Amino acid sequence: MPELVVALLKLPRAISLDLGIAAHVFGHHDGYRVLEDSDPETAAGADIIVVPGFDEPELPPPAPYLELLRDTPARLLGICTGTFALAAAGVLDGREATTHWHYTDQLRLLHPQVTVLENRLYVEDGRVLTSGGGGAGIDAGLHVIRTDYGAAAAHEVGKWVLAAPERGGEHRQYADVLTPPRSDLGPVRAWVQEHLAEPITIDRLASQAALSRRTFIRHFENETGLPPMRWVVLQRLLSARRLLETSDWTVDRIAATTGFGSATSLREAFRRELSTSPSSYRTDSRAAMS
Repeated sequence: MPELVVALLKLPRAISLDLGIAAHVFGHHDGYRVLEDSDPETAAGADIIVVPGFDEPELPPPAPYLELLRDTPARLLGICTGTFALAAAGVLDGREATTHWHYTDQLRLLHPQVTVLENRLYVEDGRVLTSGGGGAGIDAGLHVIRTDYGAAAAHEVGKWVLAAPERGGEHRQYADVLTPPRSDLGPVRAWVQEHLAEPITIDRLASQAALSRRTFIRHFENETGLPPMRWVVLQRLLSARRLLETSDWTVDRIAATTGFGSATSLREAFRRELSTSPSSYRTDSRAAMS
C-alpha cells in the first residue's frame, strides 16, 4: 500500500491535545505521512483528514474549513467536538456519530439530522469516524491503522503510545456507577489473554476474580462496557487476526490456538464480526501490507 497522507486540520479554537494525540498515533507508523497544523489548502489532497475538538463548538468554523470538509473525498476522523465541525459542514446528515459525552445533547439539539449515539468510544459510518474525548481519539486512530494495515500493526502502535488492548467503538466513554477498588479486573483480563486456547466461562472468570457470578458480571460491564463473554470473543478474534497476518498457520491451528475450537466456529465469527472469511482476511491484509 502506498504511503497515506494524514492532514491534521487546525481549526480556529482547536484543542491542541487532540492534534497532539493524532500526530502521536499516526506518526508511529511508517505507512502515514502526517501534515501537522494543516489549513484547508494544505489538507485538500490528503487521504485522511483529522478534525480535532475545538472550543465553543456551537460556533461553526469559517467557510473555507466547512467547504473542505463538505467537498473532500478523504476519510474523515472527528475527535471530541470535532464532530460539530463535520455536522456543520453537512457531512453527518443521515449518519450515525458520537462526541464527548458532555456535548451529546448539544450536538443533537443543534444538528437533528445527525443520529447521535450516546456513550460510545467511536462510531464509524462509511468514510466518517467520530469519537469521544482525547482518549477515545487514540482508540479511533488505532482503529484506522487496524483497517489500513492490520491488527498486528495497530497492536505495535498501541504499545508505542501506551494504549490499552483493543477497545472497539461499542465500549463506553464512562461507567454509570463508580467501580469500587476491589473490582479492578485488569488481572482477570490479562489472565484471559494468556489462556485464550482454554475453555473460558463466566464462572471461571468470576472465580479468578474471587467474586460471585452476578457481582463479577456487573463489575466487568462497568469497567469495559461489554458483557464478559462478548469481550472474550473479541479478544480471540483479535488474536486470530494477528496470526492470520503474521503466520502461515492453517485456519484449523489458529482456531485451536485462539479458543474457537474449530475452523467452522472461527469462520462463523469472522463472517459475523468482519463480514469476511479467515482466508480472505489473510489475503487482503497481506496485500495491504505489501
